[in-house]
Amino acid sequence: MSTVAPSTAAEGAGTAPLRVLLADDQALMRGAIRVLVESEPDLVVVGEAKDGAEAVTLAGSQRPDVVLMDIRMPGTDGIAATRQITSDPALTGVAVLVLTTFEADEYVVRALVAGASGFLGKGAEPAELLDAIRTVAAGDALLSPSATKSLIARFVAQQHEEREAQPVPGVDALTGREREVLVEVAGGLSNDAIAVRLGVSPLTVKTHINHTMANLAARDRAQLVVAAYESGLVRPHR
Repeated sequence: MSTVAPSTAAEGAGTAPLRVLLADDQALMRGAIRVLVESEPDLVVVGEAKDGAEAVTLAGSQRPDVVLMDIRMPGTDGIAATRQITSDPALTGVAVLVLTTFEADEYVVRALVAGASGFLGKGAEPAELLDAIRTVAAGDALLSPSATKSLIARFVAQQHEEREAQPVPGVDALTGREREVLVEVAGGLSNDAIAVRLGVSPLTVKTHINHTMANLAARDRAQLVVAAYESGLVRPHR
């Protein structure tokens, strides 16, 4: 049975805590993560799901900021659940963070292509997980950018081995500068690093990224990386 936290709003004058949904078929893992997450004043667990189907249902009813999604679960797995959540227009504010045992698992890549905002190994330090939740909720950075970039590159290379890069809707509408910024995002660079490389301000970079995300209907930077490879703007290193 899924577990849902009482629907109490954040009290006080401060910012409401980030709402987190846990999806893992192991009760002990969910319990351990719940204790960790709720030890932080700016985070709260709003529900627990033992499989992907429950995760989708709870995402719809609880509207979490972040779903911590295990990949390998019985029935509806984490990839299918991620795709359902990220493709639902009513859940555009919900970010999915994949938790995995093996960061080199091709399932991780499929989850990213399905719409996950990033991934983290289950062997990560507690502080890393807490920071990852906040980072994904902010939507302004990839987790493990170099590893994510490498995984996506390999995935796209496999998918397109026998055919040319496929048109990605919206790429043709990008300006030359926006394409440059997209390539740098795909390289895992931060806004500040991109600004230095291109000789512009970080605010200008942020504006270009926002325009690019709007044109490509991308939820976050992870999806920009996928689009850069799928469109052929960035080629995988073979």
